[in-house]
Amino acid sequence: MTAPLRRSIATVCLSGTLDDKLTAAAAAGFDGIELFENDLVVAPWSPSEIRTRCAGLGLSIDLYQPFRDFEAVPADRLRANLARAERKFAVMAELGTSTVLVCSSVSPEAIDDDDLAAEQLSLLADRAAAHGMRIAYEALAWGRHVSTWDRSWRIVERAGHPALGLCLDSFHVLSRDADPAGIAGITPGKVFFLQLADAPKLHMDVLQWSRHHRLFPGQGAFDLPRFVGSVLTTGYDGPLSLEVFNDVFRQSDPARTAVDAMRSLTALEDRLDPVREVPLRRLPAAPALTRHAFTEFTVDGNSGPELREALRGLGFTHTGQHRTKPVELWEQQACRIVLNSAVTRAQAPGAAAISALAISSSDPLSSLRRAAALLAPASPNVREPGETELAAITAPDGTSIFVTRPDDAWRSDFLPTGETPAPGAGLTGVDHLGLAQPFDHFDEAGLFYQSVLGLDHLATEEYAAPFGLTRSRALADPGRTVRLALTVSLLRRGDWAPAVADPQHVAFATTDLVASAEALTRSGAILLPVPDNYYADLAARFGLSDGTVTALHRHGILYDRDEDGGELLHLYTPVLGGRVFFELVERRHGYDRFGEPNAPVRMAAQRHRRLHPATP
Repeated sequence: MTAPLRRSIATVCLSGTLDDKLTAAAAAGFDGIELFENDLVVAPWSPSEIRTRCAGLGLSIDLYQPFRDFEAVPADRLRANLARAERKFAVMAELGTSTVLVCSSVSPEAIDDDDLAAEQLSLLADRAAAHGMRIAYEALAWGRHVSTWDRSWRIVERAGHPALGLCLDSFHVLSRDADPAGIAGITPGKVFFLQLADAPKLHMDVLQWSRHHRLFPGQGAFDLPRFVGSVLTTGYDGPLSLEVFNDVFRQSDPARTAVDAMRSLTALEDRLDPVREVPLRRLPAAPALTRHAFTEFTVDGNSGPELREALRGLGFTHTGQHRTKPVELWEQQACRIVLNSAVTRAQAPGAAAISALAISSSDPLSSLRRAAALLAPASPNVREPGETELAAITAPDGTSIFVTRPDDAWRSDFLPTGETPAPGAGLTGVDHLGLAQPFDHFDEAGLFYQSVLGLDHLATEEYAAPFGLTRSRALADPGRTVRLALTVSLLRRGDWAPAVADPQHVAFATTDLVASAEALTRSGAILLPVPDNYYADLAARFGLSDGTVTALHRHGILYDRDEDGGELLHLYTPVLGGRVFFELVERRHGYDRFGEPNAPVRMAAQRHRRLHPATP
């Protein structure tokens, strides 16, 4: 095989009418589609008109699906099934597609008899071959009798018909905890179609898991590179095709979903190991990231003064004023915060928001080329003559991501204010950013940051927060110079919503948090008080000495320890400007998480502070 792997998407992945789905798939760059029967049934076009529409968009129809409950049935049911199949073959001929997906039966009429299943599938394959068509038999993970790929292969192998092969779906294989290594032993040419879906690791009914929780590759917990590698080893030369559905995708903008889908396939192909002569398309390597260059907050006349006061209290100095824009630069060692009063993102009056973040890359041009290859093209910033050109990538939630040079050339756009640097509080740089995501785009955001910036997925946690279950996804580059914590509330709130909507924060690093906290106390910084009950529980859980607990309590410092003995000390400010706050972090002994167990404590304390600002 010399041609690159084609990319296909099932119409069931996308919301809307068939026209919406086809338009979105073509715009995202897909080569073909799997046509879901329901989409055909409700379409206003005839099958031949659908064929013409797809051809006009540059899309092939790679699979017609699904044909259900066929095999291992009594004779009268078999006759009805064969008659039904003939009607479908006629439709497929009009569509111009030659492969139909036959999924293993879930019917109570089905008989647990592999020989009978093979015999009847062979009859169906005879009928298909007469039309120049093929049958791709798939084991549903919840099939009545055939629910594993190896049993479906035994049946296909027993039938021995050239027009009968397998459809392998990663969800149906991997949700059963099956080892995909054996797939490589399937007779070459007998895998007719490959469907891909990822999913989080859940312990639940597999049918409900499939209907509500499938994800695009890279968004879940399945080892898809290994699975795809095993399939390619068989000589499979068909498309990499996505069959993904969940409660979000069924309602989301199909154009956006299709881009997310194509990004997932692009990133997946880049992760595949070389197999035979398959020409894999590779992404530009993700250059090393060196640090968070700056974080930009949009502020107005109410939130601006509040953030300025907080930054001064944390030991920051207003060091620069932009040459042409109402934008301020605040610094403390390698910590850089930009306050932008030219608000460009819709937000409530008096609210602040992280509108942009800047990442320093060892090779910015390569970083931008990689982003473009992942359907995240950069756009130049609006600038006056002589100002630094910064290209911005737009994240799923609308945040601008600037990719800067290591020499911080962007700082030349700021005129010195002449302010004497503050003593500081020992803050050395940005440890991480905390970014709340819209409910419908949490998984999209995780894939975006991982693939575009080359970040690793460290962990996904769920915890019971004061106002609902919260999910957090920890990401970092291999060198741990850039870290992100993405969060989402798993259920949309009702009318009673006392929690901070979509909170965001910047966490600053220090090598001695107790010393930093003492310096902040002397400077009059407003830090977040933590309840006495927390420290009583802390002593019981971790066996800390009374002196350690007293020191932590005195400064409102939270504590966590991982299973390897790594420790995290961190403290917070109250919420500022309606939705943002700051955190100070000290990591010890290789601690690599974000203190997720303490998030509910922080949320409750911030809520108390908002209701009772004058009391602890």
